[in-house]
Amino acid sequence: MVVSLDSTLLCVFADSGVVKSVMEGDSVTLESGVAQLKEDDVVTWKFGHKNTQIAQMDLDTGISFTFDGDAVGFRNRLKLDHQTGSLTIMNTSTADSGVYQITIRGKTKPTTHNFSVTVYARLSVPVLNRDCSSSSSSSVQNCSVLCSVVNVSAVSLSWYKGNSLLSSISVSDLSISLSLPLEVEYQDNNTYICVINNTISNQTTHLDNNTLCQPCPASTSTTSPNSQLILISVAAAAGSLISVTIVGIIWICKNRKKTDQKETVQKQTRDDHRDDEVTYAAPTFYKKNAQRSEDEVVYAGIVTRR
Repeated sequence: MVVSLDSTLLCVFADSGVVKSVMEGDSVTLESGVAQLKEDDVVTWKFGHKNTQIAQMDLDTGISFTFDGDAVGFRNRLKLDHQTGSLTIMNTSTADSGVYQITIRGKTKPTTHNFSVTVYARLSVPVLNRDCSSSSSSSVQNCSVLCSVVNVSAVSLSWYKGNSLLSSISVSDLSISLSLPLEVEYQDNNTYICVINNTISNQTTHLDNNTLCQPCPASTSTTSPNSQLILISVAAAAGSLISVTIVGIIWICKNRKKTDQKETVQKQTRDDHRDDEVTYAAPTFYKKNAQRSEDEVVYAGIVTRR
């Protein structure tokens, strides 16, 4: 068995009979275990629980081909070695995980070997965030940090203090998000590392205590009982002030309405008196005729305007 993590080409030998791992995007070669095929050998490769045929090579006729259509999912990614019959899968994806089987038929008894291949998605770098939602009683002295990763499967997420493991969590589900908290004292100069790893790779992030571990903003920190009492008192006072203001506005509006009504009545009364004024016409005097002994006075009628 040979597994090289430093190369993008991983070789899995047929006689291992165990699960082998490869990183997504890398290539993996499944070795036939034969140094040189015989002239009349026929090599057949199958994949999955349905034993779908994906490649075949007949040395007697010189015909070789791969079934790399869209239905199988290996389009332009399979390569046969015409000397050994080994199969190389290029640009692997997580969908390529499964059981592969090679059968070699010739003049002798056919031989069959199975390969279990697991393709892991590439790991993202863990992200560290200051956790200001922590309700720990020691939050005043300690800094709470959250290490998180998203869309991962079959991984472990761990906190290390130097080379010592502090805590760890593992999952095997597909496309899950993980978070792992850590509490450290302010101004702690020890080295803390968050690590995500699977069978063949890992990613790490170092905690910079001086940069990340700063006091939480007052708006997000835990509120003490005294602070809660102050907030309640302020809220009550504000409510009382609002109530008094509303009552005052209503009283002003009512008095303003009464004043307006009084002014309207007074104006109407003045208008009525003005309409009832009496206008008298000036009297007209006529000289008496010669036959009359005294002047005759004629009075005009009285005119009343409403």
